[in-house]
Amino acid sequence: MNSKIDLHLHSNFSDGKDSVNKVMDLAKKRNVEMLSFVDHDTNLTYNEALPYANKLGLELIPGIEISAYDFKRGRKVHVLGYNYDPDAPNISKLTEPLLSERHRHSMEQIKKIEAYGIDVDIDEVKKTVGPLGVIYKQHVMHAICDEHYTSPKYTTKYRTLFKNSGPAAGDIEYIDYIDALKAIKKDNGFAVIAHPGQLNSYELIDESYSLIDGLEKVHPDHGQEDYEKIDALIEKYGFFTTGGSDFHGDFGAAVEIGIDSSLLRETSQLFR
Repeated sequence: MNSKIDLHLHSNFSDGKDSVNKVMDLAKKRNVEMLSFVDHDTNLTYNEALPYANKLGLELIPGIEISAYDFKRGRKVHVLGYNYDPDAPNISKLTEPLLSERHRHSMEQIKKIEAYGIDVDIDEVKKTVGPLGVIYKQHVMHAICDEHYTSPKYTTKYRTLFKNSGPAAGDIEYIDYIDALKAIKKDNGFAVIAHPGQLNSYELIDESYSLIDGLEKVHPDHGQEDYEKIDALIEKYGFFTTGGSDFHGDFGAAVEIGIDSSLLRETSQLFR
């Protein structure tokens, strides 16, 4: 079996279902040699995961996925940071308020869902909340829906509650993606635009290329058109490419951890 790499994994430090140890056990079984947890808006996963990664012989890269916004175009942007200084003072200062706001917003959503007529057992919600204690929509859905994330019933209930004019629709106020890029650079990390095809982040790249080190090319939501767009930008600006499964366990789409390491050989050398 060819060796694999996965630079986009989520754990229960954000909106993934599984502990870091469980994710790494799965990665080891899949012959993954290098990986990175990019939990949303926290750099704390790395220190928690490192001892077990060392035990398994896995090369663990510090990572984060910052929830940001392109205010010019009115779109969400996810910014990945890699290999930054582990204490990450600039990243922490920027993202810690986002976690507090996420939790506050989720508690408000729970109240709105209950007012809508659906009981939410907070003890059930907390059963799947991770070490940081921050509640995400996935934790709420787990408490009120017995169906799997990928089932039609789950999807219908999720959209009814959280999308369009649903009782718990709406989101937190995100930070400017420029600030996210700058914070990563200040902490000596590599700044990467996550899955630009998924969130249509291509236009901002020409405006912000001097702050960007790489683009996430290999992602479950990307197709041939995205690969071609990303390759053209890489050719134009000299970016490196990253990729991964965007694994969330049972809180996400059914994906297998790990991609062929030959696809990201230059990146893996850069991170070592």
